[in-house]
Amino acid sequence: MFSNVILLKDIDSNPFLEIKDLFQPELKEVDNLIASKLSSHVDLIGKMSSHLMKTGGKRIRPLLAISSSAIFNYKGKRHINLAACVELIHNATLLHDDVIDKSETRRGFKTTNSIWGNKASILAGDYLLSRCFQMMVDDGSQEVLKLLSSVSSEIAQGEILQLQFEKQVDMVEKNYIDIIAAKTSSLFGASMRIGGCINNKSNKEKEALESFGRNLGICFQITDDILDYSSKEKIFGKKIGNDFKEGKLTLPIILLFQKSIGKEKDKLINLFLKKERTEEEFHFILENLRKYKILEDCKKRADYFSNVSSDSLNMFANNDLVKKLQELSKFIVNRTN
Repeated sequence: MFSNVILLKDIDSNPFLEIKDLFQPELKEVDNLIASKLSSHVDLIGKMSSHLMKTGGKRIRPLLAISSSAIFNYKGKRHINLAACVELIHNATLLHDDVIDKSETRRGFKTTNSIWGNKASILAGDYLLSRCFQMMVDDGSQEVLKLLSSVSSEIAQGEILQLQFEKQVDMVEKNYIDIIAAKTSSLFGASMRIGGCINNKSNKEKEALESFGRNLGICFQITDDILDYSSKEKIFGKKIGNDFKEGKLTLPIILLFQKSIGKEKDKLINLFLKKERTEEEFHFILENLRKYKILEDCKKRADYFSNVSSDSLNMFANNDLVKKLQELSKFIVNRTN
């Protein structure tokens, strides 16, 4: 398998966990706020919201919003409200994604659509977005409202762009980057920019924060793509090859098509036109990924965006928290889950 993916036990420190531990009280406040905002007299909403909270992921987006605020020693509670907003936007998109992708599990748990059906899952995602926009209005900042409403629109455009290129194995790398920049990294960028907004920082400082988040998001997604072809279920939390099984066109497949020759290209095209793919076909992909050193190429792309992300914060270099965030951008390309 891919030699550049290393295990957590082989790393001296984990900056993500260190930052998360530092802001554990704030993250708890975010979770409590989300729980209160998702309460409803509609019984099904309560059940679905409870399930969503139970299956919550890394909370990296709210953590970025809290961290970017702390860079400037922010005193107040707006960052808690806005950190909850970005997490609600993220979870709303996941609910919709699972319906589109027909996913049955996420993070080791059954998806809401597999339990309550597609209609309920879509409506639950809409409910999350509506509650989020209420919270954004309560914040009272036109700048923040514009930022988070724009990123919600950008995420939706990314989803549609992905549908536009569905099953097109010959998609160029730039189109892939455009998709993940909209779907994933835009919310990372907005999360970081929040800290600049609520601290009334200059446009240059806000842009630096957003650049860090956006490039971190691209790095994060490329690493996710690598892990689906190189990780182990007990580490990764989902079965290896899940993207392949669902017919998702990710960077490893796009680069593999570019390097493949003759009948290999034809087979790749046919594989992703099929409704279902077999274990034998997955092993064919793995063999060719090794043959052409595709995962190594993907890692180089992730490293590039990691470096750009880290360099974006150089203007704040004397800040200890910033240094830890820069370590995070380096660490994330070697994450295992």
